[in-house]
Amino acid sequence: MQYLIIFCSILFTSSLYAADLTSHSAVNDPKASATNKAPSFSLPLLSDSSQKVTLASYHGKVIYLDFWASWCTPCRKSLPALNTLRQELSEQGFEVLAINLDESPEEGLEFLQEIPVDYPTLFDNAETAATYQLRGMPTAYLIDREGNLRAQHVGFNSQDVPEIRAAILDLLKQ
Repeated sequence: MQYLIIFCSILFTSSLYAADLTSHSAVNDPKASATNKAPSFSLPLLSDSSQKVTLASYHGKVIYLDFWASWCTPCRKSLPALNTLRQELSEQGFEVLAINLDESPEEGLEFLQEIPVDYPTLFDNAETAATYQLRGMPTAYLIDREGNLRAQHVGFNSQDVPEIRAAILDLLKQ
């Protein structure tokens, strides 16, 4: 049921923003500015629901908050690319937080068996996805060291990685 609600929500909102999505959305800043705080959350780790992770615990780092699901074809490419970026930039204060939107944690864990990542992967109860008003899958948000939404990236194309990397590097310099 959760999967159906999320899918319908994404489908509906995606149709509202079809013009933006047709031009493979790279990192952009349509509504986000340095004054928009990223909505807070406390979510369980996908691999261990007894451990909670909060966005606030990463204050002071540049965060790439990535919403993904096992049924998302572009996620098969985005997760490894994000893992590479994290490995390259983590010592400079960069972190990827992934939020899985599958109906059950088992679906996300099975995906990660095939495509493992080193960064924290959380499980959403659908409330966080709704709070962030996803526009497609995957959707990611770039959050600065102060917890402000600075950019949104909808979809994934490997050609976008240099632009994503440049946006991250800009925030790491601030």
